[in-house]
Amino acid sequence: QVQLVESGGGLVQPGGSLRLSCVASGFTFSMSTMNWYRQTPGKERALVASLAIYSGATNFADSVKGRFTIFKNNAEKTLYLQMDSLKPEDTAVYYCNTKVNGRMHWGKGTLVTVSS
Repeated sequence: QVQLVESGGGLVQPGGSLRLSCVASGFTFSMSTMNWYRQTPGKERALVASLAIYSGATNFADSVKGRFTIFKNNAEKTLYLQMDSLKPEDTAVYYCNTKVNGRMHWGKGTLVTVSS
């Protein structure tokens, strides 16, 4: 059974940093592309960053380029999202995501609030 469990969200001031974690289980983590999405009320979930675990290729939304980093620890089957220079518009619920055998899987999300 595929499971994705996010953690690390919280309240941070503008300009601050947070690191989100996603612990994965139930599939071959080392061979899967992993993604971070975010969602705000009334809007669709949007892709923030992706990491092709097998090739190491990364992709970022334009709004976070240069501020966010995505990386992983294969031994711990954990995906990370390092978020620096946070802005109020980064406030959202952040979700870990992957596709296994053609089916999308999501964690329950972790709330990030950027506010002074």
